[in-house]
Amino acid sequence: MEYPKFTVVTPTYNQGQFIEKTIDSVLSQGYPNLEFIIIDGGSKDNTVEVIKKYEHHLAYWVSEPDRGQSHAINKGMGRATGDYLTWLNSDDWYLPGALHRMHELFAAHPEIGMVVGAGRIVDQMGKEVHYISPTQEITLESLYKWLSSGNFLQPSSAFTRSAWESAGHIDEQIHIALDLDLWLRMAKAGVKFVTTDALLSEALSHPQAKTTAFEDLMRLDCALVIIRHGGEHVVRKTLEVMITRYTWYRRNYETIVSNPLLKMLRPIVKRFSKPGEYWNDLVPPWVKD
Repeated sequence: MEYPKFTVVTPTYNQGQFIEKTIDSVLSQGYPNLEFIIIDGGSKDNTVEVIKKYEHHLAYWVSEPDRGQSHAINKGMGRATGDYLTWLNSDDWYLPGALHRMHELFAAHPEIGMVVGAGRIVDQMGKEVHYISPTQEITLESLYKWLSSGNFLQPSSAFTRSAWESAGHIDEQIHIALDLDLWLRMAKAGVKFVTTDALLSEALSHPQAKTTAFEDLMRLDCALVIIRHGGEHVVRKTLEVMITRYTWYRRNYETIVSNPLLKMLRPIVKRFSKPGEYWNDLVPPWVKD
């Protein structure tokens, strides 16, 4: 059987504690025509040390400062020569057989430009947090519903070179909803999607993950991207709900933070809040004092 080349790009920065599992999940796929590229943003931890253990299996890798995840993906795709393309973040990993299953779908549906499977989010203990499987046909209109019922996990997807070229590169001005922006551009360019309920990947939920640490900013970023692509009629209600919620918190902030029970919890909050954590930028002044 002829296997078209499959390129996987992994962008990473200071993910030494996670990246080895990511690398192993790609190399253990057993896909016979694999091109694996790692773009590191100049990590200061042990990321480079881990990469060097596997460099003889890599088509290319580099460790140098970049402008973030979007830029790193574009750098990797600029070197990619595969027929099928995707990226896998350094705190995500494939499940056995994922690349073969994607290849089978591409081969069975030569008219499609992107395949999407099921994925799940797990915590650092391996416990399932969310199971996400595409339950409907993926179209421009369904992507407009990303914040309610239209989403899927990026690690469980791949696209053809022609789909990538029809949409253009990742928009480097977008740092959270960069994948949704790409899918919307693909859909507007006429790219066809096919879905499977096969479980293809897992994504790790941890405090440093963007979708964990910046959940509300992610929702806002997604809403702005959808509006940019013509979906304001779908996300307007979502934005109204978000604004109503934050208006309530703002109006009741002093009442909340002066609550005697919360003041009693202050020592506990400070004990488990390490200096420099994102939490410290959010907690009210009575906790920081």
